[in-house]
Amino acid sequence: MDTTIQQFDCLQSYKTIRSSSIALIENLSAEDCSLQASDFVSPAKWHLAHTSWFFETFLLLPNVKTYQPFHKDFQVLFNSYYNGIGEQFSRPKRHLLSRPSLEQVLEYRAYIDANMAELIRNSSSDLKALIVLGLNHEQQHQELLLMDLKYCFFQNPLYPSYYPSHQAKVTSSTESNFSQNSHKHSYKISPIQFVEFKEQLTSIGVNHNSNAQQADFNFDNETPAHQVYLQNYKLADRLVTNGEYLQFIEEGGYNDASIWLSDGWSWIQQRKKDNSENIDNASSPLYWIKQNDQWYEFSLHGLQPLDLYAPVRHVNFYESQAYAQWSDCRLATEAEWEHAVKNNNENGIKQTQNEAWQWTQSAYQPYPGFIKPDGAVGEYNGKFMCNQMVLKGGCIFTPENHTRTTYRNFFYPQDQWPMTGIRLAKN
Repeated sequence: MDTTIQQFDCLQSYKTIRSSSIALIENLSAEDCSLQASDFVSPAKWHLAHTSWFFETFLLLPNVKTYQPFHKDFQVLFNSYYNGIGEQFSRPKRHLLSRPSLEQVLEYRAYIDANMAELIRNSSSDLKALIVLGLNHEQQHQELLLMDLKYCFFQNPLYPSYYPSHQAKVTSSTESNFSQNSHKHSYKISPIQFVEFKEQLTSIGVNHNSNAQQADFNFDNETPAHQVYLQNYKLADRLVTNGEYLQFIEEGGYNDASIWLSDGWSWIQQRKKDNSENIDNASSPLYWIKQNDQWYEFSLHGLQPLDLYAPVRHVNFYESQAYAQWSDCRLATEAEWEHAVKNNNENGIKQTQNEAWQWTQSAYQPYPGFIKPDGAVGEYNGKFMCNQMVLKGGCIFTPENHTRTTYRNFFYPQDQWPMTGIRLAKN
C-alpha cells in the first residue's frame, strides 16, 4: 500500500464519512426518505444512493476488473447530471422511485462499502485524489439532504420535527426574557461593526494538490491561486440577524422598488402574486410564518418562535442585495470576503463558518487559468459556471471539517431553500 494513503488513513476517513450519512436518517421513516416537494430538491433515499453511485462509477468500475455492479439499472437511476456517463433518470420524478426500496438502497451502500474497503486497502496514490473527491462529494450531499428534507417537511401543515420529541424543544440563550412585542430596535446584541481593510494586492484561491488529504482538499473550482487587487473596503463583523431583517420588512423593504435589482423585483412581484392569500409569507424569508401577529420560523426542530438574535437564513441573493441597499451597504465580493477571513483575528470577523452560507456579489465564473479536469468528473463544477452567484463560509448543516476560506459554493440568485444569510460590506 502507498505510504501516503497509509499515513492519511483513507479507509478510516471513508468509514467515518459514509456512516455519517446513515446517521442522518436514523430518525426518518421510509416515507420521509422518499419525499420530494419540488424539482430542485431530492429525496433522502436518492442522496444515499447517488453518493454510492459516485464511488461505483468513478472508482470501482474503472479500477476493479472483477467488480460486478449491484444492479444494472442503478447507473441510470442515480446518475445526477454526468452526460459523459450516459442517460439519467428525470430529476423532477425522483420521488416516483418507490423501487428500489430504502432497504435495498441501504444494501447497495453496504455492497459499495465492502468493495471500496478492498479497493482502498490495495490502492495506490494515483487513486487517492479521486477517493478524497468522493468523500467530499458525500459531505456535500449530507448538507443537501438536510436542506432538502427541511423544505419537504415545511410543506406539511403539521410542521414535523426531524428530531425525536425529547429533543424537539429548542430555546436560544440569547432569546430568554425577550418579548416579541418589545420595540423593534431593542436587540440584545451588539450593533454591527465594520472592520476596515486597506487597498492592496492579495491572493485568493488555491493551487491544485494531487496528493491532498481530506484535511487540505479543495474542489477544482477553487483553483488556481491568483492575484486580485482590492480597493479600500469594510466588512461587517457578524451576520445580519432575524431582528434586523424584521425591521427591513416592517419598514416596507419588500415594497420599495428602488432597492431591488430588476430581476429581484420581478421575482418578488411574482411571489406576491402566487401567495396573494397570505402576503406576509410572501414578503419574508422562506421559513417564516406569521400567526396571530407573531412571527415563527420553521426549522428541523419544527415551528419555533422567531429568534430575533439568530442570523437570518434562507434569504436569496435578491433579498440579500435589497437588504444591503436598504442599509446603505452592499454585499462583499468573494475576493474581499476571502481576504478578510484569511487575515482575521479573534477580535475581528465572526460567524464566518457553520452559521449560514454568505452571498457575495461575485458571479460564479472560472478563475483565471482554470482548467477543467479530463473525463466525466470534469462535469462536477465547471459546466455550472453561468448564471449563478458565489457564496462563502458554511452553514449549520455543513459537515465538520468541510469548510475553508477558499470554498466556492454557488446557487441561483432566486434560491431560498439553501441555508443562506447576509454579511454586509461597504466601500
